[in-house]
Amino acid sequence: MRKVKILTAEEAASFVEDGMTVASSGFVGSAIPESLIKALEKRFLETGSPKNLTYFYASSQGNRDGRGGDHFAHKGMTKRVIAGHYNTAPALGRCILNNEIEAYNLPQGTLSQLCRDIAAHKIGTITHVGLNTFVDPRKQGGKLNEITKEDLVEVVEILGQEKLLYKAFPIHIAFLRGSYADELGNVTMEREVGTHEVTALAQAAKNSGGKVFVQVEKIVKAGTLDPRLVKIPRIYVDAVVISDPCDHQQSYNHEFDPSLTGEIVVPVDILEAPPLSAKKVIGRRAAMELRENTVVNLGIGIPEYIAAVANEEGIGDYMTLTVEAGPIGGVPCGAARFGASVNPECILDQNVQFDFYDGGGIDLAFLGLAQADRQGNINVSKFGPRIAGCGGFINISQNAKKVFFCGTFTAGGLETDIRDGEIRIIREGTERKFVHEVEQITFSGEYAAKLGQPVMYITERAVFELRKDGVYLTEIAPGIDLKTQVLDLMDFEPKMDGAPKLMDSRIFRDEPMGLK
Repeated sequence: MRKVKILTAEEAASFVEDGMTVASSGFVGSAIPESLIKALEKRFLETGSPKNLTYFYASSQGNRDGRGGDHFAHKGMTKRVIAGHYNTAPALGRCILNNEIEAYNLPQGTLSQLCRDIAAHKIGTITHVGLNTFVDPRKQGGKLNEITKEDLVEVVEILGQEKLLYKAFPIHIAFLRGSYADELGNVTMEREVGTHEVTALAQAAKNSGGKVFVQVEKIVKAGTLDPRLVKIPRIYVDAVVISDPCDHQQSYNHEFDPSLTGEIVVPVDILEAPPLSAKKVIGRRAAMELRENTVVNLGIGIPEYIAAVANEEGIGDYMTLTVEAGPIGGVPCGAARFGASVNPECILDQNVQFDFYDGGGIDLAFLGLAQADRQGNINVSKFGPRIAGCGGFINISQNAKKVFFCGTFTAGGLETDIRDGEIRIIREGTERKFVHEVEQITFSGEYAAKLGQPVMYITERAVFELRKDGVYLTEIAPGIDLKTQVLDLMDFEPKMDGAPKLMDSRIFRDEPMGLK
């Protein structure tokens, strides 16, 4: 049996030709084939080739420091980007805003599933995910700038149901990453925090007539790998590249941690009770919505406080935390390691995790609240000159049985004093979050109301609910003036069924609330 080719990263990069579609694996700062994409950038800067590439990735890639997706942030090198999230690749975002590169932002989960459908030679991925949001072609079709013209998403009707078709396209080069490769080219991923969509992506490239290059730590003898750990079999692999260790950290700026791969289980001491603050107040009010034996997804930022509060209250076992990248159980990580979990019970492929999400498998989703409007729409994806991207937000928010958007009432310098069962505003934030119309619809209030999905908006001073006829103010915090500190700071007037009730005073006391 023929042994697999072993190439340098530079040799692998030489296979990329002008106009090709290049896809890379990875999630935020983890499992990214840094050696390969760095070598491709180096080749372009030194030779001016390859040109006019389409760059495709499903989730987020980078750490805001020139790595990951930012290797493709060059006019001429990259013609088009199709991706789930852009916030970790700011240079790429600037190219998009300057109309130097065509760009699409499509739901992360759907893109991971699209890899599987490209592999199967389907016309694309047909799903309800994205209807009535900015990726719906009747709105923006996921296009991010003026030079992006082609429609990659279409509205279709099947059996009387309205769906979106995310069109398939060939993948010519797949740059992937694994842990070990044997002499034949079988690749395992046991030292990675997740498997993401690498199997589907390798299949997609191979069945597109393309090539698959895999960056690994080491080459081992044929027949020594556990076949149950092989995620990229040799029949998909054209060559492997032994990575420089500096380009193969488990996550950017983090060395290998066996508790993220299930190799060991460590005592969890990271959920120490945070001090009382506006963010903790929001986490406390949200934690009151937890129910036993629920499957939960927590977004980044303020939603992370919910796990800490639940632990403090002794109800951490009420929920099973899941992460869209694939982990089930354990404690999700943040920053460059977002997508990993400490002490996971299971790690699924990302596209499989999203199958469960899209079908309504999440009982409760607690997500960020960046901007909300009178129709209950939420924007977390684009703010003026900054492209954040939707990531998995659309998949998760649209399909969870109940969704809670958690964030401070205003942004930009908010200061509060919380004591004795009340909250007082010391300094108001300079930016309003409750606006007349959001800049981009990442979550459609209209669609949620139509489906009867329970939706709640939780802030440190007020709680709102979405009903069929609009957004209702239902609760107000003790110590807050309804007119001057809530209604006057909103661009629209919420509906009310009489005076809003007071939020539970226990939330505003620096002691356990007794939720158990």
